[in-house]
Amino acid sequence: MELVVGLECVRCGSPYPPDHYASDCPRCRPVAPSNLTVTYAPSVRVPHPKPDHRADAGLWRYGDVLPVRRADAVSLGEGGSPLHRLDRITKHLKLGHLFGKDETRNPTWSFKDRLACMAVSAAKKMGARVIVSSSTGNAGASAAAYAAKAGLPCVVFTTKGAVGPLVTQMRVYGATVLAVENKADRWTLMQHGVRHHGWFPTSPFFGPVVGSNPYGIEGYKTLAYEIVEQMGWRVPDCCVLPVCYGDALLGMWRGFEDMRAFGWTDRSPRMIAAEISGSLSSALETGGDVVPDVPATQETVAKSTSATRSTYQALASIRRSGGTATVVGNKAILHWQQRLAREEGLYVEPASAGALAAIDQLCGNGQIAPTDSVVALLTASGLKDPDATAKEQVDLITIPGNVDAAYARLREMKLIS
Repeated sequence: MELVVGLECVRCGSPYPPDHYASDCPRCRPVAPSNLTVTYAPSVRVPHPKPDHRADAGLWRYGDVLPVRRADAVSLGEGGSPLHRLDRITKHLKLGHLFGKDETRNPTWSFKDRLACMAVSAAKKMGARVIVSSSTGNAGASAAAYAAKAGLPCVVFTTKGAVGPLVTQMRVYGATVLAVENKADRWTLMQHGVRHHGWFPTSPFFGPVVGSNPYGIEGYKTLAYEIVEQMGWRVPDCCVLPVCYGDALLGMWRGFEDMRAFGWTDRSPRMIAAEISGSLSSALETGGDVVPDVPATQETVAKSTSATRSTYQALASIRRSGGTATVVGNKAILHWQQRLAREEGLYVEPASAGALAAIDQLCGNGQIAPTDSVVALLTASGLKDPDATAKEQVDLITIPGNVDAAYARLREMKLIS
């Protein structure tokens, strides 16, 4: 962390020391609570040679522009995920080019590995003794896995009723998983551990939420680096992400802006949020810096993006990039989850499919042009929450073991002639 100078407020730019990672900006708190970001020594802000795509394809190949040196990395082989051309869906939407950044290929099968890997690496470098997360899903699983790799205890505060496979994943890595009745109690309990016992937080733990650990968010910059490199050093016109608190939205935007500063590229894309409640859409409409709490009108299948209030960091990333936000519902999410699986062979969690639902909507209203190149962030595997998918499927077909009878049934279904 020799290149880290400190932290600064996303909104007002006020500087803070490197160990201020467990707080927000006190100056902005009364008006529009804001997260902090990492600032680096001037030597990092000069143009670097473009990485050689033939080198190690993982996240740490960009170690000279990250807050932790590669020698101090806690790594499970994260990053370097495929960028798929979604040709059949591209044709349907009448788009120029549509790509899916497939984060299901990370060690715990979600994009949260980029955040957890960077946060836990920073924690170990700073001498942290316990990793703590508040999560009902991917963030807790990632924190648990990287804490295990680092040899550090991990505590995850979750809620009763959290998705079974995700809780199982947290526990198998050895995390102490504690479920509470009231969702808000997770933050109270986690805050006590951070403030009184020095636990290192990887996720939000106080409200209004401003976002996750600033060091962890830096891991998401590598999404931008990889996308541009995988596109032959061309920058997409739009990047569409399923958004809750906007950690990846901010991280990716910082990555694109980094590349402009380094001289690797000459522009940045529009950042677009696929959201559930409409918190960001409302803030964009009113024009202020306050991100409102917008209660959901129905229970969502996209559990990992179900928060009713987003963050200033997400709002700022959208505005600075000239992007937008759009609300997606259950019907569209499940439609695109199935379509992506059947037409492109990619099974993603419901929240991920929200990115495709948003692209469909924005193509329909002209906010994404037919000539645009678009990247959808596919955040996590569908196996994280298979029940949501299974509920949409018809009963399993049962056939007799007799060959003639079985193939007669297939003929009835017009699968053979």
